Amino acid sequence: KFDTQPTDKFKWYVVHTYSGYEQKAVASLKDRLENTGLYKQVAQIIVPTRKKIAVSEGKKKEVDEKLFPGYVLIHMDLTNELWSLIRKTDHVTGFIGTGTRPVPISKKEVEAILKIMNLSAPTFEAKFKEGDSVKIITGPFKEFLGIVQEVNEEQGKVKVLISSFGREVPLEMDMSQVTPL
Repeated sequence: KFDTQPTDKFKWYVVHTYSGYEQKAVASLKDRLENTGLYKQVAQIIVPTRKKIAVSEGKKKEVDEKLFPGYVLIHMDLTNELWSLIRKTDHVTGFIGTGTRPVPISKKEVEAILKIMNLSAPTFEAKFKEGDSVKIITGPFKEFLGIVQEVNEEQGKVKVLISSFGREVPLEMDMSQVTPL
């Protein structure tokens, strides 16, 4: 049902929700919009996310990371009735804006958010940071302990210093090859 073609009256607004309840707020809002017929005033509802690769126990898993936890974007023709309905929706705490009325965000801001969301290559989510102790779990240095020297989330790589033959040796490896201690 949410296939309304936006007109010039449609603007993008940011709605604040309880953090972690963004999807529940969207589901609740969609139900209320359908039940009242106000869905015709809404073109799109987005929880801004991007793909991340989380590495846990040596296994890679693609997850959606919220870009702005606790916030939802809505493209709509905002009327007093719609404003009231959204504010009274479960898990919604209000609109972002000044004073009593919500302020739309610029087209440029929306385009920047959508561009980040549509980046094709997911980034890696590191479970460790520079200076952390890690254990190598695969490869020729399996069972070695080391210290993280550098983390590259974009490439999913980590540089680890291990002690070998009485000296420190830097190794670059995939994040999936190490686990935090």
